[in-house]
Amino acid sequence: MFIDIHAHAYRFPQKFVCEFCSAEQLLERWDELGISKGVVLPIVNPEVYLPQSNEDILEMAEKYPDRIIPFCNVDPRSIKNNAYADFEPILQYYKDRGCKGIGEIMPKMDLSDPKLQNLLYYAQKVGLPVTLDGAPQRDIGFGIYDDPGLPKLEMTLISFPELIVLGHGPWFWAELAKLETPGERGYFYTARGQQVGNMNRSPIIEEGVVPKLLRKYPNLYGDLSDISPYYMLSRNPEFGAAFLTEFQDRMFFGTDIVSPSMPVDIIGMLNTWLADGLLTKEVYDKITHKNAERFLGL
Repeated sequence: MFIDIHAHAYRFPQKFVCEFCSAEQLLERWDELGISKGVVLPIVNPEVYLPQSNEDILEMAEKYPDRIIPFCNVDPRSIKNNAYADFEPILQYYKDRGCKGIGEIMPKMDLSDPKLQNLLYYAQKVGLPVTLDGAPQRDIGFGIYDDPGLPKLEMTLISFPELIVLGHGPWFWAELAKLETPGERGYFYTARGQQVGNMNRSPIIEEGVVPKLLRKYPNLYGDLSDISPYYMLSRNPEFGAAFLTEFQDRMFFGTDIVSPSMPVDIIGMLNTWLADGLLTKEVYDKITHKNAERFLGL
C-alpha cells in the first residue's frame, strides 16, 4: 500500500510548462502504481508555472474524498508584499476547510527573506506543516534559495521549533551526501537559460548535512517525491537503506506526479530493498503509508 505525500493536478490541464494531470488522470496514474490516495498541492508561485487556486484542489478533494487530500498554498508576497501581512485568517480558513498542510512553497526568494519567514511564522501559529522546494540559484527559475550547507534552513528550524518542515527537491536531497562542489546541488541555468549540470550519482563517500539536521531538529521531515531522493538514496543502497531506517518515522513516500506518464522510480527501489532485506517490513510500511496515515490523521 502506498500513500503519496506529494502530487499535482490542474482543474483544466494545460501544457505551457509541462503536461499537468487532471484529477482523473492523476487517479488513473495512482491506480497504475498501486497508490491508494495522496496529497495534492496547489502551485501558486508564478515564477515558472501558471498559478492555480486553492479552491481547485478543494474541489478535487470534495469530488474524490477517499483519494485526494488537499494542501493549501499562499504566496508570501500576497496581501501586502511585506513582512507584516497577516496570513492567520487565510491559513485558518483553509485549515478549517480540510487542508492538511501548506505547499509546495517555491517562490524565487531567499529562505531568510522576511516575507517568507513571515508566512512560516503564521504556518506555525495556525499549526500547519509546510513543504518547501528550493533551487541552487537565486536568480533564474523557481524555488527557494539556500546556500550550500543549508544554513538558512537550519535558521528556520531553530526559529520555528513547532513548525514541521518537509524537505523536498534537489536543493535538500543533494545534501544527503557531502558536496564535492556546489554544482552537485542539482541543475543550474546559464545566463542564456540553458540547463546544465546535475546531481552526483557516484557512490556516497561521506554523509552530508541532511542527516545531521534530521538528528538535531525533530521538526524536519523528508518528502521522498521527485527524482532527487531516488538518485541520492540509490547511490549506495546500503547507505540509503540505513538512512531510511534511522529516520523511519519522518520519511514519506511521494511521487511529485505532474504529467500522466511520469515515471516513479522510487517504488521499484523500495520494493527491491524490501525483497533483498535492506529494509524491514516495519520500516517499509512506515515510509510507504503508515507515517502518512499518522501525519495526515487518516
